[in-house]
Amino acid sequence: MESRQQWGTRAGFIMAAVGSAIGLGNIWRFPYTAYDNGGGAFFLPYLFALLTTGISLLSLEFIIGQRYRGSAPLTWSRIHPKLEFLGWWQVFIPFVISTFYAVIIAWSLSYGVFSLNLSWGQDTETFLFSNYLQLTETPGELGGLVLQVVVPLLIVWAVVLGVLFKGIKKGIETINRIFIPLLVIMFSIIVVRAVTLPGAAAGLDALFRPDWSSLTNPQVWAAAYGQIFFSLSIGCGIMITYSSYLPQKSDTTNNAFIAAFSNSGFELLAGIGVFSALGFMANNAGVGVDEVASGGIGLAFVVFPQIINQLPFSQFFGVLFFLSLVISGLTSLISLMEVVLAAVVDKFDMSRNKAIAIFGGISFVVSLLFATRGGMYLLDVVDNFINTFGILAAGLLEVVVLAWVLRKLDSYQEHANFYSQIKLGLTWKVSLGIITPIMLGFMLIQAFIENVRTPYGGYPANFVAIYGWGVVVAILLLSFVPQYKQWSAERVKQSEVLKQELDEVI
Repeated sequence: MESRQQWGTRAGFIMAAVGSAIGLGNIWRFPYTAYDNGGGAFFLPYLFALLTTGISLLSLEFIIGQRYRGSAPLTWSRIHPKLEFLGWWQVFIPFVISTFYAVIIAWSLSYGVFSLNLSWGQDTETFLFSNYLQLTETPGELGGLVLQVVVPLLIVWAVVLGVLFKGIKKGIETINRIFIPLLVIMFSIIVVRAVTLPGAAAGLDALFRPDWSSLTNPQVWAAAYGQIFFSLSIGCGIMITYSSYLPQKSDTTNNAFIAAFSNSGFELLAGIGVFSALGFMANNAGVGVDEVASGGIGLAFVVFPQIINQLPFSQFFGVLFFLSLVISGLTSLISLMEVVLAAVVDKFDMSRNKAIAIFGGISFVVSLLFATRGGMYLLDVVDNFINTFGILAAGLLEVVVLAWVLRKLDSYQEHANFYSQIKLGLTWKVSLGIITPIMLGFMLIQAFIENVRTPYGGYPANFVAIYGWGVVVAILLLSFVPQYKQWSAERVKQSEVLKQELDEVI
């Protein structure tokens, strides 16, 4: 076999996997999702989703990545030649996500600077949309680049591509071993301060007070599965690619448990910090927590600046919060780009540095679309459709093909149990073969019906058709193109040697 780059240590791999999973969504999506879906009662379906789809699918992707030792397209072609398109689908998804994800990190970087003198003032909503983003009135109208977004965007891409140039061990592993502990320490400081604020108890009560009637609502269970699925970076080639750099005798199952519970632990920490702060804001305004609670971009760039304005040592906590967003975003963006680079290097026998220069440059240029005055509208629609109809559909196809079409779960279970301390059993196969396909299928059908009935976000139908449905269809069709190029003779030989090695091991 070829000399493939490997992680320096097991801890380095776990840090990288956790760094990919812990992203912006952990901070601004999970707390509001829990609050909006039954509060404390939500944690039951969330835990069930974690133990079934989350850990089961994460361990599956660790197994096939470590077993077949290739990028997503190479791994799927080694599973079955006709499945190479699925690997490329799982490459185009991270590519698209990286182009707008980098822009959100750039916003966070800008806001870290704004925190030094609280530049956003009292009207944080007007500052975000009018002063900073200079948002156009009409969706679909680009309106030119916004310089104050482009400059931090350049910095973000310079950092990410610089890390990738250093490689797996010296680049990705090293930066995650620094960033993840730093992120936990920084956010822990925020949480400790938040829970000691006046009104924090009301915020925590709003988050954790259980609405047991919500457990009979299918939408709540779908929300729990959606949160687990999106927050763990599964279904989009990241964990397949990262685990392909593991040594052959790695304990994939134990790694999956550690990574999954670490991610969920940070989500819980984020929930406590965010809702303590929202309780403080509600207390100062003399209103209920429900009147200030929100999720997504509004929480991070409108509500939190309002909270920071009211805190003692405002500048310090502002820098701390937005630097936390930057760090969590960077580790995820690095993993998104690694999926693309690994695939290009494997398929086209291109040097890693050349692939970084070319495709890093392409990603930056495309990301400029989201740095225009109309960029936030594009970001909102593309983000919704690529996550819902890209990642969900790819994940569903992945489990259906492996569990029902090729019936590979028995051999993968045997492979994992050969090296792992935690043994996979019937529960793992039931989770992947029955529970996960049902839940992902339900979520996909539900989202399709909702988006067909009403254009997403109240946007014009043609705008949604082009930048929502159009992007999803385009990446699916493009996924079939690279497989028409044959793998090099050397790659084919390596695949044959790998097959012989696997046959000999088990």
